Amino acid sequence: MQQRFRLRQSKDFARLRQEGRVYRHPFLVLSVAPNDLSHNRYGFVTSKHLGNAVKRNRVRRLLREAIRHLHPRLKPGFDVVMVVRDQLVGQPYSTVERTIVEMFRRSSMLVESE
Repeated sequence: MQQRFRLRQSKDFARLRQEGRVYRHPFLVLSVAPNDLSHNRYGFVTSKHLGNAVKRNRVRRLLREAIRHLHPRLKPGFDVVMVVRDQLVGQPYSTVERTIVEMFRRSSMLVESE
């Protein structure tokens, strides 16, 4: 994922926590808030209770890959934070991708193709 698409600063995460619209799923929590940019930015929260660094990094890689495929179909101009829950650890890519699509559909960010 390109650097301009990443949320890195703690003030951005704090803003999403305060102002963002939250969508919950057993695998993850999605926070969405508009930004003043022409593209989306994405951030991932994987706490230590998910497991060791190998497990956390694998979850982040799977999420980034799912976002990379889905990004062209998403409405631009939003900041998105995904907080990973325990149940997502160890899931195959197909499950992660299906969950991400469902969450973006619920948030009305996914532009359905005709």
